[in-house]
Amino acid sequence: MAHVHANTPFAPLGVAVLTVSDTRGFDEDGSGDLLAERLTEAGHALVERRIVPDDIYRVRAVVSKWVVRDDIQVVLVNGGTGFTRRDTTPEALMPLFDKAIDGYGELFRHLSLESIGTSTIQSRAVGGVIDRTLVFAMPGSPKACATAWDGILAAQLDARTRPCNFVAMVLPEAARRCASRQPPSEGASTDSTASRKEAES
Repeated sequence: MAHVHANTPFAPLGVAVLTVSDTRGFDEDGSGDLLAERLTEAGHALVERRIVPDDIYRVRAVVSKWVVRDDIQVVLVNGGTGFTRRDTTPEALMPLFDKAIDGYGELFRHLSLESIGTSTIQSRAVGGVIDRTLVFAMPGSPKACATAWDGILAAQLDARTRPCNFVAMVLPEAARRCASRQPPSEGASTDSTASRKEAES
């Protein structure tokens, strides 16, 4: 079971929030509001927030621009993960992933089973890594966004979470390897070597 390591400092991340919807504006975007509030309360920075229609290429275009920015380490996408004709967020994102985070979707559906029963099978929540930027897509309801953030992302975007978190992947200078992977002494040596290599490159 994950726990917080008190001796590890919190490392704030730059986060962008994208709402995928044909109908919502910012006044109606309760899901985007919830994510923005949760991430800033946790100590992260909301770098940018946008709303785009349910369109593969518009979603892909925005995310592609964000993942190459140095000030954005995480992209949170809500909406477009169902099974209607216009639900194409997974199709927009998955071709961009260097690595898929399969466990994110699996865990999201496991958690939502408690509240919506077998209807969770229709949630196509997906996560992945694009050029060392984390991208997580979730359904567009505020309740689903709360499930994703409170149940998964808050801990996995916190450098203090042990035995593992994703901060090491996007902020390598912030400390880093999962504690369960190796003894602390070996980890310190490996991190020093990695830092020297980064400085020399």
